[in-house]
Amino acid sequence: MNKVVIYTTSLCPYCHMAKQLLQEKNIAFKEIDVTGASELRAEMRVKAGGVNTVPQIWIGERHVGGCTDLYALDRAGQLDPLLQS
Repeated sequence: MNKVVIYTTSLCPYCHMAKQLLQEKNIAFKEIDVTGASELRAEMRVKAGGVNTVPQIWIGERHVGGCTDLYALDRAGQLDPLLQS
């Protein structure tokens, strides 16, 4: 099972939706809350190629993107295989 990392903020509804989808699939994930943590947000921005919005999600070494991207992978039937690989 691929390791999942998600950068979030505490008040972001899209962060909550992304985490909810992962929880519904019983997928453990590492959450990195960047609320008020400029150094962590800067780390996320570098890893995400300049993207500053949350959530930002990685499955294994693959940068999935945000919540919309995660749900699109799920709708396309590509999320479960990616999680299992």
